[in-house]
Amino acid sequence: MSAALRLAGVSRRFGALAAVDGVDLEIAPGERRAIIGPNGAGKTTLFNLVTGELPLSSGRVEIFGEDASRLPPHRRAALGLGRTYQITNVFPGLTVAENVALAALGLSARKYDMAGAMPAPSGAAAEALELCGLGTREDALCKHLSYGEQRQLELAMALASEPKLLLLDEPAAGLSASERLVLVRLIAALPRHLSVVIIEHDMDLVLSLVDSVTCLHYGQVVATGAPGEIREHPLVQEIYLGTAH
Repeated sequence: MSAALRLAGVSRRFGALAAVDGVDLEIAPGERRAIIGPNGAGKTTLFNLVTGELPLSSGRVEIFGEDASRLPPHRRAALGLGRTYQITNVFPGLTVAENVALAALGLSARKYDMAGAMPAPSGAAAEALELCGLGTREDALCKHLSYGEQRQLELAMALASEPKLLLLDEPAAGLSASERLVLVRLIAALPRHLSVVIIEHDMDLVLSLVDSVTCLHYGQVVATGAPGEIREHPLVQEIYLGTAH
């Protein structure tokens, strides 16, 4: 079976700055992987290269065996790629149901046919709302949701398009302790056939959710291993204590 995601020599330069520098990475189908590293390590830039929101300077991106290196974001989504963002990205003037219905519509044959009423969430979209704890909030306007609920909604929107590979960019950012617990339970409950890659600064949170961890520093992979191995890795400890050069 093809890897869910394979990166070979992936790089992105901004002038003289190598934000991502020769990253090799492979995610197996159904794997849970964390990408960790200090601010400026290149984590979100790496996600943007995977999704096609930034072009590669060099290297290759494969999604389920397909060369996606030059494909636009919507073509990569059609291969089974979904994503959430650091900053909540919902439509505040629409209801919870309308947001999820729009997300589900994005990959359907009707995506350019916006006439008439928005269809009610059904199938994967309705399941996503239930899975993310919003099944009773369908009619609520997003601007009236708590910040934690908006993060849950963004996860539901990503799931509504039925991805096979899901990238979560700091899903717990800005959440209270109680909201973080809710989100951890939601991520832990995601179906195991779904490959998940998570960027997160809270190592205690993310290491409880994943099978493996990759640490980036200055755009390069410095360590990959099981959560326990990464927690005890001398270089990773130095990086997080601020003594690595």
